Amino acid sequence: MKEVNIEIDNGSGFCFGVTRAIRKVEEELAVSKTLYCLGDIVHNGMECERLRNMGLITINHDDLEKLHDVKVLLRAHGEPPLTYEIAARNGIEIIDATCPVVLRLQRRIKQKYISNKDAQIVIFGKPGHAEVLGLVGQTGGHAIVIAGIDDAMTLDFTHDIFLYSQTTKSLDEFHRIIDYISAHIATNATFRSFDTICRQVANRMPNISSFAKRHDLILFVCGHKSSNGKVLFDECKSVNLNSHLIEGPDEIDPSWLNGIATVGICGATSTPKWLMEQCRDKLLSV
Repeated sequence: MKEVNIEIDNGSGFCFGVTRAIRKVEEELAVSKTLYCLGDIVHNGMECERLRNMGLITINHDDLEKLHDVKVLLRAHGEPPLTYEIAARNGIEIIDATCPVVLRLQRRIKQKYISNKDAQIVIFGKPGHAEVLGLVGQTGGHAIVIAGIDDAMTLDFTHDIFLYSQTTKSLDEFHRIIDYISAHIATNATFRSFDTICRQVANRMPNISSFAKRHDLILFVCGHKSSNGKVLFDECKSVNLNSHLIEGPDEIDPSWLNGIATVGICGATSTPKWLMEQCRDKLLSV
């Protein structure tokens, strides 16, 4: 391959919550042969495979109901109260790796719901996402999940609205929703919004935009399940049309390098640094 400058984005890679969860897995597997994890530890298939080879067994909620007297790790996304109740009933030892940012948000939503049961607790988030399910669970299933402006239009503007956000959502979209609700809320109803978006994620938007502008080609390394990854990749694509989302080095097309002088490799908060390095090595071997 001709001389091409390759740069890995220093700001990409695991966020604090994911790093903490994976460290807990590695520490536990250093002393135990087996550890169960409720759901994928991270939305990255290759990292999940690495940990599976170390002894991590991924289970779902149906599996949890059948397990007894084992250790189960709860990942950074968090879980609803029912999960803890099942674990206690089945003698399961919980290793809680819920991200502290998510944990604080769960507590805030629960307290608001208990003190304002007649209000609409609204969560801006991806329906069905693990973190969102955990947040809705704090209200006994009563919280309303909205994916964007279109869903916000269906709210009852004659009743109080308290708006929160999944920690990894777009700050700009959150503000658009706030503006819409503010413009439509009835004069006799209360509307309050709480900015609960994690700045470790939100701050990556301007940083990754600047990074994408600097290079001829962008390889965004990310698992297809990553909600945060989709947001960040869309930002890359908006400033650099020559951006490609790949899960790993095997998806790199050598033809992408034609006429290219600089390549930027970046990723989501669920993308391990070692995987971005493998993509760099693949480019160097083409």
